[in-house]
Amino acid sequence: MLLVIDIGNTNTSLGVFDGDSLVAHWRLTTERARTVDEWGVLARNLFALTGVDFKSIDAIAIASVVPPLNFTLKRMAESYFQLTPLFIDHTVDTGLKILYEPPADVGADRIVDAVAAIHKYGRPCIVVDFGTATTFDAINSKGEYVGGVITPGITISADALFERAAKLPRVEIKRPQNVIGGWHSAEDD
Repeated sequence: MLLVIDIGNTNTSLGVFDGDSLVAHWRLTTERARTVDEWGVLARNLFALTGVDFKSIDAIAIASVVPPLNFTLKRMAESYFQLTPLFIDHTVDTGLKILYEPPADVGADRIVDAVAAIHKYGRPCIVVDFGTATTFDAINSKGEYVGGVITPGITISADALFERAAKLPRVEIKRPQNVIGGWHSAEDD
């Protein structure tokens, strides 16, 4: 089975695949100070909680946008799984041709998002990822990554609005009852 780890700035997602089937997945806070052993204990506990055999993992792939954690996760994989993980970047043959220049500037998260979108939805496509940043990536009809845009994420934007607009209160990010704030129709009663 394959253990995949997506290390984002805010969250780290882990998943276990048996072939094309996702058999378990978890989301953790990305904690840069977490040690090799803490990662190992967390992984073993998560596996135990879901009944996935820890020893059944025969490959690990990591997509990381937090370089300070790469060494820690590499050591965790070696120590706790006895495996050398594959770190995804522009040099790995994922089947995705990157037309953006320089290709090294395309993050691992955006590469795996594009590959997954092509696999699931086909091409051409636009890939949108709502994380710490919101990213929009364009895949052409040949399945090539042509580029994209990075914008502040929803939480970052809401925090900035609260900090910079004196009369606006901090609000919870949730689906509103109405698109127009403060208004409701008689039908809403």
